[in-house]
Amino acid sequence: MYRYHFRAQCRENMDLKQLFCEALPLLQIQTQELGAHQLSLFHFGTQLFLYYESPVQSVDPHELFAHCEDALEIWPGMSSARRWVPMIDIFHYHKPVSQKQWLRQNASARPYARIAHLKPDQVASYVFYHYQYQEEKPGDGDKYGMIALHENLMFFYSEDPATIEKPSYSGKLSTSHTPSDWAGTMEPHFIPWDSSDGNSPIWLEIPLVIRA
Repeated sequence: MYRYHFRAQCRENMDLKQLFCEALPLLQIQTQELGAHQLSLFHFGTQLFLYYESPVQSVDPHELFAHCEDALEIWPGMSSARRWVPMIDIFHYHKPVSQKQWLRQNASARPYARIAHLKPDQVASYVFYHYQYQEEKPGDGDKYGMIALHENLMFFYSEDPATIEKPSYSGKLSTSHTPSDWAGTMEPHFIPWDSSDGNSPIWLEIPLVIRA
């Protein structure tokens, strides 16, 4: 089972909810034909964050959303036009080892997402600590929880209620160096979000647009 995270930018003055709700019937056909599962699309303003899974190693979001790609900005940096840019897996509580092991047992669980900004000079440190945590304490949170990174922006996908389950594998590290004060160790890595109520949240929950 392969897990996919992508980021995109919607054009200005688009009604995101209407656009993707109208695109949903054809998207559902595409997901079935291409083998994509658990697809969830979230947004923050005009920014889009996409998650899906597949037993197929290469499921291109451009094929899934070909019928509505004109609503998305072209992302520079490649010789061919692209609307979706991949995000990098930098942390996961569990890894899929088989399709059977990865099946959801709670059909009522809902996709849940948050985003956060890292200070550019703290990205390497954040990745280091999270790899250490991931491999020292596999299964220490939601089975489907995963953090993906693009530039210094992180997308944390998880499901609610969380699935807490002992993994069927051991981590790659036999050390025990994960900091006991995890929150305190992580806090200096972030650029807090501005908030009108005077609070400065680190992780910002973002709304779900569609599921397929």
